[in-house]
Amino acid sequence: MPQAAATDQRDNTDLAKRYRATRELSVALAAPLSEADAVIQSMEDASPAKWHLGHTTWFFETFLLRDHLAGYSLHNDKWPFVFNSYYEAEGERIARFSRGMLSRPTLAGIAEWREAVDAAMEPLFAREELVPLIELGIAHEQQHQELLLTDIKHALFQNPLGVAMFDAVSPREGGDLRQSGELLADRDSRLRGNAQWHQHPGGIALIGHDGSGFAYDNEGPQHRVLLEPFALADRLVTNAEWQEFIDDGGYADPRHWLSDGWAWVQAEGVAAPLYWHEDEQFTHSGWQARDPDAPVTHISAYEAEAYASWSGNRLPTEFEWEAVAQQFDPSAGNQLDAAAPPMPRGGADLFGDCWQFTRSAYLPYPRFRAAAGAVGEYNGKFMSGQVVLRGASCATVRGHSRASYRNFFYPHQRWQFTGLRLAKDL
Repeated sequence: MPQAAATDQRDNTDLAKRYRATRELSVALAAPLSEADAVIQSMEDASPAKWHLGHTTWFFETFLLRDHLAGYSLHNDKWPFVFNSYYEAEGERIARFSRGMLSRPTLAGIAEWREAVDAAMEPLFAREELVPLIELGIAHEQQHQELLLTDIKHALFQNPLGVAMFDAVSPREGGDLRQSGELLADRDSRLRGNAQWHQHPGGIALIGHDGSGFAYDNEGPQHRVLLEPFALADRLVTNAEWQEFIDDGGYADPRHWLSDGWAWVQAEGVAAPLYWHEDEQFTHSGWQARDPDAPVTHISAYEAEAYASWSGNRLPTEFEWEAVAQQFDPSAGNQLDAAAPPMPRGGADLFGDCWQFTRSAYLPYPRFRAAAGAVGEYNGKFMSGQVVLRGASCATVRGHSRASYRNFFYPHQRWQFTGLRLAKDL
């Protein structure tokens, strides 16, 4: 279950501010979308933007207001069937791929619901016993903010007109790279050269969240692992390097592919990362020239494994990644700060730009126990057949991730901002 440190009244005030800021950002992210944009669902893995706005509101209404505010009445007693995602304890729900058929409620109707729920939440911030659950709700909505961005990107990609959600922004603009031309030049010089390596001597490493502050249940319990000496690249693999893999026939050489990956490549006809076409890539600002020095994104675990093999290296385990990341600031790097187009651009941080594949299966840690009740379905029930990713992406809200954070996807999925950082044995 979510963990939270002891919280005083001043912290509760901060919690209320973070709640409001999170709710406002969701609305701002969806603001450029038309009613039609917000309804479309391009595949079963993705959900309509309008559904994300409703589902995050359902979460607060269900687990906070319905269960903990005396006398509260649901805004609409039919909407839980529509906006429940996968919580079996909450009863029947609409089929996942049918979310794109929801022409009603309208965006205006969901906005009214969001405002009503936000107003009703106000007295709950002062209740100490609800802080962990409110923290979980905030983190949950931040996850859906990233999903809203990546889901709508996939939906707009289906439109042959090259629809733009945001005005174009250079991938070299924003965040740390605006600090100086010297910093930008250093970045480009580093990325065009060979990667440097963070060397680790191995030994016993303490892995998992330490219990201070919020964390998801799948980040613990903290436990020890034995690491052999290894090194982790100081930067992500770039678009230019991936193009070399393509030019060398990487997608046509079965020697570098896992068996399932090779079958997937052949069955799906995959020959490049998702959203690539010639020298361009599809972005939230429509089709844009591809920056060769930016990190490659929108690849599957199968592709990441194949590239690592082709390069003569390997993917890190999630424990190796965390052992190095514990020395880095998780709020640094290219992450989401406002309603703007997320765009990978590269840098020396371990966090930001794209989620990084590991070679680790998504499994429970020793002594893991799912929480009681519906919130116990949040993570544990998905610990089968998926791959762990670490870090954060350019679409991850800054402050959401941490060294112990475990993201997870099935190995064929690539509509998220997914990339790779190489590792090697020493």
